[in-house]
Order: sequence, then structure tokens, then C-alpha cells
Amino acid sequence: MTLKPLSTYRLQITSRFTLDEAAAVTDYVAALGADWVYLSPLLVAVSGSDHGYDVVDHSRVDPERGGPEGLRRFSSAARTAGLGILVDIVPNHMGVAAPRQNPWWWDVLRLGQESGRARAFDIDWRLGGGRVRLPILGSAADEVVADREITVDLTPADDAPDGTLSYFEHVLPLAPGTGALADDLPALLAAQHYELRYWEDQAAELDYRRFFAVSELAGIRVELPDVFAESHREILRWLRDGLADGLRVDHPDGLADPGAYLERLADGTGCAYTLVEKILEPGEELPSWWRTDGTTGYEALALLDRLFVDAEGAQALTGLDARLRAETGLPAAQPWLDLVHDTKRKIADDLLQSEVRRLVRVLPQGVVGAADALAELLACFPVYRSYLPAGREHLRQAAAEAARRRPDLAEAIDELEPLLADPALEVAERFQQTSGAVMAKGVEDTAFYRFTRLGTLTEVGGDPSQAAVPASEFHAAQQARLSAWPHSMTTLSTHDTKRSEDVRGRLSVLSELPERWAEVLGELRSVAASGHGPFDSLFWQAAVGAWPIASDRLLAYAVKAAREAAEATGWQHPDAGFEQRLAEMADAANGAASGVLTRFVDEIAGFGWSNALSAKLLQLTGPGVPDVYQGSELWDLSLVDPDNRRPVDFAARARMLDTLDAEFARGILPPIDGSGRAKLLVTSRALRLRRDHPELFRTYRPLVVAGQASEHALAVDRGGVTVVATRLPAGLARIGGWQDALLMRPDLPATDVLTGRRFGPGPIALAELLEQYPVALLEDAR
Repeated sequence: MTLKPLSTYRLQITSRFTLDEAAAVTDYVAALGADWVYLSPLLVAVSGSDHGYDVVDHSRVDPERGGPEGLRRFSSAARTAGLGILVDIVPNHMGVAAPRQNPWWWDVLRLGQESGRARAFDIDWRLGGGRVRLPILGSAADEVVADREITVDLTPADDAPDGTLSYFEHVLPLAPGTGALADDLPALLAAQHYELRYWEDQAAELDYRRFFAVSELAGIRVELPDVFAESHREILRWLRDGLADGLRVDHPDGLADPGAYLERLADGTGCAYTLVEKILEPGEELPSWWRTDGTTGYEALALLDRLFVDAEGAQALTGLDARLRAETGLPAAQPWLDLVHDTKRKIADDLLQSEVRRLVRVLPQGVVGAADALAELLACFPVYRSYLPAGREHLRQAAAEAARRRPDLAEAIDELEPLLADPALEVAERFQQTSGAVMAKGVEDTAFYRFTRLGTLTEVGGDPSQAAVPASEFHAAQQARLSAWPHSMTTLSTHDTKRSEDVRGRLSVLSELPERWAEVLGELRSVAASGHGPFDSLFWQAAVGAWPIASDRLLAYAVKAAREAAEATGWQHPDAGFEQRLAEMADAANGAASGVLTRFVDEIAGFGWSNALSAKLLQLTGPGVPDVYQGSELWDLSLVDPDNRRPVDFAARARMLDTLDAEFARGILPPIDGSGRAKLLVTSRALRLRRDHPELFRTYRPLVVAGQASEHALAVDRGGVTVVATRLPAGLARIGGWQDALLMRPDLPATDVLTGRRFGPGPIALAELLEQYPVALLEDAR
């Protein structure tokens, strides 16, 4: 085991796949070649949570996930297998959907500001008159009371000495001494330390900070030393007792001061390996002063994806999008930056209006038009957030752009800019926390679902207006990663990606065949359509990318995507007619449209597999710490969560790996087919070589490929290993293959680790090297 991982393998720990079940797959993970296991959150979460990011108790490992004994058994199994352990932690917020499961939140609801836990939560007590607002009612409070939907139980309990009140599944404690008011329900409600509100009030009237717009996740003040200590005591014990080796920090941008948090965390862990889930906009750098080893790799994902997109074809898809809009009576598409501005502004005005209003309340002086101007600044902010005093240039840029778009707000913006740039002011601190939430909801969860011309381009960390990157730009970014952040994670699929790596690899082929895709899309829309042309494209891309896919999975994706886009339907007020048309489309996918889908996928599947194998090899052998998301060592045709969190058959994978190893030893290589064994070969051989010979991966030097087809190859010398991958395979096929293309390399013999073939010194013809697979991994003889 290494102090810093050479690679990781992500496991989603749930009540259906516990720590004990994870312990049973550690031998397989080690055999695959991974260096560390990377676990989803382990602390007690809301019962039934399938992700664990809604922590309710920081003091213990979740019994549903295996409990403390399960963690000990897992750690022992991992150590026996030679694996390190990286654990995901959630410092920004706690789950409050089921108050009784969260002792801190329950205590605050029962005792109000007198609770010893009151300061742990980021509550604006003044707004609610000393009461926490709970937006859980299905109608106005007086209607709920009149309809007798609230019941009172005065039976004492250890955590509720004065009894409880219930509203459907919601159970809440009664404040001390208020049980006597049980016969006067309005008076009883008025006497509590919480105020029951209509659920739609959460957008504008909430009085506590939350994770994005999720009111069931309440922000905590981890910047306070005692809150940090209590929320991290168990986590730090894991590292101290050897139960874990490193931490992945979820959503650091929600914290008041991420840099200070990482300082305290590093001091507590003894500088253990630490990653941050920081989303970097294109060209943005991770703060160099943070005590972290890097990010979770979304910027690497965006870069890798764009190697396999044809720039000219992407432009043709933009033309197709324009035609779809015209055909369905929609206005012309906005430029990307205008779309992002408008979706972010919508979020600031609607879902996160509570947060904007809080900014206004904490201004040190009155500013005319402050709410409008703050919302505009948030909409124009170019990155997720600043880290004052660093990042003032982003605020200046936002102020200039906001004043350009809204000259009527120029005076207010001028007044606000110095206040938002002063790290000593509360409004500046909160603006930074809010800008990240507006970006995430406005871009990741809205604009990405409206920009539908090519699904590959709309993953976190990417800019859809930049469809492709040249090899030179890719190489420069890889060299920069090796130099500045050599232990930063790289990834292709996560529990949060909107499409798995293999779906994106297949969809990228559409950029090489835009005319053919337009024909196929026309056929599919003639079978079933939503009436919204761009969304039809998104829907049928999902079907093509994940084909074969059951109709219920496809419908779940479509409904979520359409509601997130908030154009034809939405989360708060769904359009039943539109969603019925989506259901008809999902049924058609496995009915009248199935033949069209099958024939087209058969046409492009080989090119998609080429893209997927090439991206995987480049990720696994590139600078940084490559992560393999659970199950993705075989083809994984998953869509957005919860689709990408389905159970993984590890036993089948272990058997396949054993068979693969046995056949490889006899010179039998797996074909590239639907079984995914070729991907298992690439993944296992690359991970094992990296684990067993890390000294071969210490440099990064682009290699030259000569010949007419040279633009279709990418080759790199990592310091003893040469990595070769194929780009734009459909275009390569159109020109007749590799022809005279040569990989220029030193006069050293080498062995392709993927096939076992030996090659003599000097240049190698790509037609020979890539005869079996679209990728090669050459280990130099020394």
C-alpha cells in the first residue's frame, strides 16, 4: 500500500451493498490492479439513503451500511489485499428530512436557540423571529389545521419529554411546557421553536442555509472549531486507528472558508491524502495554497471527452439543433454564455431566492435595488466562487458584465462590488457560498439539459461551447497536471455523471456522422416525439447511447432531464401532457422504434467502443490518480443518477477476470464485442502495470505519429511506457485506415502489454500496432 494512491476503485456503500459485501470484493479489486478502494460516505445517513450524503449522525458508522464492526472487517480485508482506503466525507451539510434521526436537528427543533446545537446550523434566527422555518406542508398552515392533518401525541419519550406532533410522515418534537396547549392547535404551533410553512415557501422564505436548493440538507457551520471537532471526531479516528488512509471532501465550495477548513483537516489527519470535489471552469486553477492533493477529476473528464469529438461535425449538429427549433416553433438557440446567464438568473430569482434575500439582510448598509443587483452579479459570476482575498478579478468581471447587461443597475453594482470584495464582511462570505450554488443549479442542473445537440459535451467541468480540443492542448494540460497536481484524481464516470463514459464514447460518434444522425433522428421522431425538437434530440441520444435500455429506465431519465431543463415541464409544477408524451416515447423505444435504434447502434457501436477504450487507456495511464467507478471495467451504459447507482455483479466480473487471465496466458485475446471483455483487458493491464511499475509513469512526453492518418492517433511516452490511442475512428475508417502512419519511437524493443506482442526497435506502423485493438500499451525493454 502506498501513502498516496496510484489508482482507486470507487464503491457505493449502501444498505444493499454493505461494508461486509465490499470486503468480499477486495480481492477482486486488487486482482484488477487498483491500488486503493474509494468508498462513498459511511456516517449514519437518513434511513434508506442510497448515497449517504444526507448524514444525520457524525458520531458513528451507519448500521445500515455495516456499522463500526463492518468498517473494521472491511479495513482488515483491504489490508490483507494490499489496498489503501479513501473515504468520502460531507462537511457542508446534514440530512434533516427525518428530524428524529438527526439528534442535532431534533434538539434544535425542540429547544430552539437554547439548544447546545443551535450554533452548529447556519440559521438566520432573526428572520423567523427565533423559529426555524420548515417548508413541509402541502397547503397553507391554516388549511392544514382546519383539515385536521396534524396530530398531537403527548406520550413522553426520551428524546421528546413533552411529546410530538405529526404531519403525515413528518414527526416533530414539542417544546418544553407546550403540551398543555394540545387542545388549541394554532396556539400549540405558535409556541414551537419551528414554524410549519407551505412547501413552496422554501424558495423565498427559508431561514437556514442548505445544500443548493435542497431544503432537506441543512448547512452546518464547520468553520466553528467545536462544530468541526464534533463533526470530524469519528472521521479522524478512522485515520488514527488505521481504518482509512485518505479523505475525499464533498462540496468544499459550500463552506465559509474552504482553505481554512482544509488547514484544520490536514492538521487533524497528519496531512493524509486529501481530495476536494472542486469543479473548475475551463482555464481555472485549483487554489495553490489549499492543503489538498487535488480534485476529484471532472476537469480531466471534460478534457478527455473532447479528444473524441469532431469539431466540424459538432458545428453541423448545431445546425440540426436550429432546424429542430424552427420545426417545433421554438426561438433560435442562445449563445452558450447567454443561456448560462439566463438559467443562473432564473435560479437566483426562483429556487435560491431565499439565499439572495439573506445577502440583502446582511448588507452593512442599504443599497437601492440590492436584491436585483445581487441576483445579476450571481448570474454573471464566471466561476463557481472566489476565495477572498483571492479571486477579486472574478468579481470585477462579474460586475462589468452585470452592468453591461443591466445598465439600470450600474449604481447598485458599483456600491455592492467593494462590499462583496471585503473578506471581513458577512455579505462577502455568503456571496461566495451562494455563487457556487447558483452556478451548480443554473448550469449543471438546468443549462446542461437545455443544450442538447451532443450529450458528450454536458458533463460537470465542461464548457459545451468548446466542443473539441486539439492534441496539443490536451498534452499541455496533461503536462501541467503532472507538474502541479501529480496526485490529483482523474475520472471518466462517477455517481454524479449525467452519462457514463461508454455512453459518451458512443455519442461522440454522432459528431463524426452528423448527417446520418439527422436522418436517424428524423426516423425516430416520426415514430414518437415530444413536440419539443431539442428535447427529442436529448431523449433519442439517451436511447442510442444506452441501447439496449429498458423503457422504465429511459422514462426515468427523460422525466428528470425535462424537469431539470424547466422548459416544457418542471419539478414544482409538472406538465402532465408533456410527461405523458415522454412515456409514449419510452414505450416506443422498445416498440415501434426499436428496429431503427438497433440498426443505428449496430452501425456506430464499434466506433463507440474505440472511443471508450481509447479514453480509458489515456485516463488510466495519464498523469494523476485514475479512478475506476464501480463496474465500469466492463461496458457501463448508464444514465444520470439513480441509474448509475444500480447494483454491480462483482462475482461475474471476478469470474471473467480469472478467465481472461487464463486465456491471455495461452495467447487468447478477447474480441471487442458487447461482452466488455476487451475493456476489462485494457483496465486490468493498465492498472496492474501502473501499480507494479510506477517508475514507468513519471514523465510525460508527446510522441510524433507521421503519415496521412496521423491526426487520428495520440501517442505519449510516460517514461518507459508508450501509450497509443485512436481518435475519430469513423473518420479514420472513411480514409481507409492507418495507411502509412508510423509511430516514431526510440530504437528500443517493446512489448504491448495488452496483447503480448513484441516489437523491434524504432518506428512501428500503426496498421500493425493497432491491428487487434484501437489502443496499445508498449513497455520498453530495458
